[in-house]
Amino acid sequence: MFQNVSILQQAGVAVLAVATAAWAVGLVRMLRRDQVDADVLRRSRALGVLPAQSGPPRAETVELTADERAAFAVLVRQFGNGRS
Repeated sequence: MFQNVSILQQAGVAVLAVATAAWAVGLVRMLRRDQVDADVLRRSRALGVLPAQSGPPRAETVELTADERAAFAVLVRQFGNGRS
């Protein structure tokens, strides 16, 4: 590498460079993890502010005719076979 620098000094620079890169990668990963945790915490707090939602007391139903039931059964069989 350098002629006027001893091998120990060159090795020291290489070790410091690797340690610096490892520290930077660790720092970035830690900051991203903390940011994700903060986003989850922020969203959970935001959801607590929303009012409770309630639906109708009973679900709505629609009676199907025999032809509609048969057409629905055909569709279910087609999707079950993997056709689109």
